[in-house]
Amino acid sequence: MAIDRRAFVAGTAAMLALPRPLHAADGKAFHSGSAEFISACKRGDGHYALAFVTADGKILREIPLDGRGHDVALSPDGTRGVAFARRPGRFAIAFDLKNETPPVAFDSPEDRHFYGHGVFSRDGRLLYVTENDFDAGRGVLGIYDVGANYRRIGEFDAHGVGPHEVILLEDGVTLAVANGGIDTHPASGREKLNLSTMQPSLVFINSRTGDLVTRQEIDPALHKLSIRHICADARGRVWFGGQWEDAIETAPELVGYTSRDKPIRFVSSAQHMGPALKGYIGSVSATNGGEIVSVSAPRAGRILHFDANRAELMGEVLLKDACGIAEASDKTVAISSGEGILEVAAPGKEPQSRISFNDIAFDNHMRRLRV
Repeated sequence: MAIDRRAFVAGTAAMLALPRPLHAADGKAFHSGSAEFISACKRGDGHYALAFVTADGKILREIPLDGRGHDVALSPDGTRGVAFARRPGRFAIAFDLKNETPPVAFDSPEDRHFYGHGVFSRDGRLLYVTENDFDAGRGVLGIYDVGANYRRIGEFDAHGVGPHEVILLEDGVTLAVANGGIDTHPASGREKLNLSTMQPSLVFINSRTGDLVTRQEIDPALHKLSIRHICADARGRVWFGGQWEDAIETAPELVGYTSRDKPIRFVSSAQHMGPALKGYIGSVSATNGGEIVSVSAPRAGRILHFDANRAELMGEVLLKDACGIAEASDKTVAISSGEGILEVAAPGKEPQSRISFNDIAFDNHMRRLRV
């Protein structure tokens, strides 16, 4: 059932002040000042929320959502965040990370829907959100004015179909956009309408003008590899994880990287990994200062860690339905799962901490708030 907007604002103001401690099912607790993370989740009663959790097993805060959430964008100064609806949802919730003001709900235009990701401008004044202009069958980046309660002030062409994750590169100007290449329409739910003609791409866009800087595409023979999630490593290369829209046994390599002036390359491995990863990468995150790129394959229950400099696999861990990844410290990575597990470990090593949150199923993405 949808949440009434006015009731939402009134209800959350009281609720968010109350931490909700949980019991750890196993694993050892972290010290006081444990790392804090945020993730969309589904509660045991079927309702959706944002959960602010710690690595030692506490829920510090919750914000109810109008439906299933996907990812969260955090402002550069660490004071604000925005959670987005999963495709084809239209709602977003902006919130104050210090919990000093009520959350603000806003929607995409009626002829657009969100894809679940967004990113702030370097100065924090604008928010760029991946959206679907579904009647025209094209992707756009909606532009929202943060200081005007997230009023939508325009849009850029995403230079592709099905834009999913967008990130801002280190220069503070260039946006990298993963265009999944899949055409959808709300009238058809989540049905994929153009699998035979998909054209996935990774594009670089000037955030000030909307001009296309570079468009990188994969081999046409791999046109069913939807490029969905991305991150930037310490060298400024953009890494991606793909989702194969064909038979799993025919899945190619799913992880690769590119840049504005270099074509797409796939990582090398001792054995072909596409089928073993069930043709699906759910999240991509740069950790350890961008020296390591970690990717999740939730359908296979595997997290892979790559040495970003050598573009080689350095280790992996197994965790059922694990998808969310975030840096926990300079040397450790946090992983969340759809079964309510939060693990922290050095890449490829045994967990230092493993907490089971009762009554929570974490969704696809997780962000670190602070250590």
